[in-house]
Amino acid sequence: MPQLGLVALLVRDYDEAIAFYVDAVGFELIEETPRDDGSRWVVVAPRGAGGTAILLARASTPRQAERVGDQTGGRVGMFLHTDDFDADFARMTAAGVRFEEPPRREAYGSVAVFQDLYGNRWDLIQPA
Repeated sequence: MPQLGLVALLVRDYDEAIAFYVDAVGFELIEETPRDDGSRWVVVAPRGAGGTAILLARASTPRQAERVGDQTGGRVGMFLHTDDFDADFARMTAAGVRFEEPPRREAYGSVAVFQDLYGNRWDLIQPA
């Protein structure tokens, strides 16, 4: 098994999730395919990334809807690596991404925690 292909992220609405991840975070829309059941297969990933992508999965049951924004119990669950922390932090902030803290420098690199539009917590990291 050479790589992890997709990670599913529960969302309330496809279009608002696409807008956030593409316009604010800077990902690219890899695939958007209608399915027979009325759902859509929507995949986003960091621009130019050749690895793991995110399947934006609209919650389809009450139990799934309860988990939107809290898939990891409130802890940081996704880690977005960058090679230009300052530029990406500034661009994302200007696009309305809500960071919980100012950037900090740690032994492992530059990092700041942000929330997606549903409250899922992410680290933006430039490894040292």
